[in-house]
Amino acid sequence: MPLPAPDARHPITLPDGTLYPGTVLLDQVIDNPQFQVGAYTYASDFDPPQDWGRHLAPYLFPFSQERLIIGKFCSIANGVKFITAAANHSQAGLTCYPFPVFSVGTRAGYQTDLRDTVVGHDVWLGYGAMVLPGARIGNGAIIGAGAVVRGEIPPYAIVTGNPGTVLRYRFAPEVITRLQDLAWWDWPHDAIVQAESALLQGDVSELETLAPPRQ
Repeated sequence: MPLPAPDARHPITLPDGTLYPGTVLLDQVIDNPQFQVGAYTYASDFDPPQDWGRHLAPYLFPFSQERLIIGKFCSIANGVKFITAAANHSQAGLTCYPFPVFSVGTRAGYQTDLRDTVVGHDVWLGYGAMVLPGARIGNGAIIGAGAVVRGEIPPYAIVTGNPGTVLRYRFAPEVITRLQDLAWWDWPHDAIVQAESALLQGDVSELETLAPPRQ
């Protein structure tokens, strides 16, 4: 099966031929310069918002000093939220109340947490998952429904609960190493289409035979 057109806003066509409005390719709908997202990453919502960027990352403003970076081929379910660094309050003083944000003169440049939040490639974020400021989620990870994620999540880990903890890994360590080395998400479009069967059937050896020559 071919991939959807990389410039398609709505990649799913219903049986009646209409486009399903509840799923979007995020790189086609995000206009916030602090929100970077890779090709073919999609988000779904039962009540499609007008502003997908604000819906997913409500504290990531165009003037925020951190970035939210999401890789290619990620799947983002209904209710997922990214709570980015601009949401954090300083704990250095006697109060956490953010006095400077209420004055134009003191608001500029005031941000106590500057950490980027980074999601790798081929990550599946389940229903209602929450990703906290500064989280770094490795390639191929699965974030379970309702999980609250912070810190470093290793590649191909399955994370559940609050706080989010690694339940297990999707594959044996040597398979994870091979997948990381293959980095199939960076392959040319035609090579990925040709590799669809190997990807869906979990055939790493076949995937290796289909890998395009390294540049």
